[in-house]
Amino acid sequence: MKVSLILASYDSGHYHGGMGQGPDALISGGLVDALKLAGHDVVVEDIGKVGDEQEREIATGFAVCRAVATAVHVARGKDRFPVVLAGNCLTSAGAVAGAAADAIVWADQHGDLNTPETSIYGFLDGMALAVALGLCWRPMAASIPGFQAIDPSRCVLLNARDLDPAEKKLVGSLPVIKAECPDIAGACGRLEAAGARRVHMHLDLDVHDPEKLQANRYTCPGGPSPEALRQAACDVALAVPVVSVTISAYDPAFDAQADIPPLVGDLLIDLLTTIEGK
Repeated sequence: MKVSLILASYDSGHYHGGMGQGPDALISGGLVDALKLAGHDVVVEDIGKVGDEQEREIATGFAVCRAVATAVHVARGKDRFPVVLAGNCLTSAGAVAGAAADAIVWADQHGDLNTPETSIYGFLDGMALAVALGLCWRPMAASIPGFQAIDPSRCVLLNARDLDPAEKKLVGSLPVIKAECPDIAGACGRLEAAGARRVHMHLDLDVHDPEKLQANRYTCPGGPSPEALRQAACDVALAVPVVSVTISAYDPAFDAQADIPPLVGDLLIDLLTTIEGK
């Protein structure tokens, strides 16, 4: 398969800070070579620095989304499958726009469904899925080329277990499909019934059980093993049309043995093989 790895090396508006170091760490950890050895034609596109000289979480975060949307759109025009390697989850709003996705599978230990009115900490990335679903930051989201909010009925929230009270209330009031890895087939059936035709897959690496894999400073008990997430991702790709992928939130400071890059390679190899063979 022809693949574009699109690097968005930002964390909370800071270039190459914190989780913004993750994309480069995945590349230096052998991701490109692993994909090429598996038979894929891989190019790496780096959005580089975006926005103005002031690194501001909100303005820069949406500038990243705009750059990613353009890069994903260009990749699609070249018949390349876009895989975005991102520091922050908000970047998926750009991938959704660039891929013209109409549905999303959001694997994350967090809900990312806060809004400015409900957020306790004011963390923009905790509003990432809410942005993709059109629940907040609408004028900023509208600045992303091609952005169309995804209907909540075409959203699978996978293995989310660390939700704020307001997020729990919102999830209960929206037709979001809440699932865990073992029951992903049923969730995909509901996604298909809701009219999903172009699915973006968002994989926040902190969705994993921190006892099996810790990708960043955020830890919450439970979650899937790397093998279980890999199987669930492939099951999604078998069930519905996956048109783009984001892998986010890897902070190499929490991975002293560099265990995560090869695991991401295994996941992407199996996922891309599944998509290509469908």
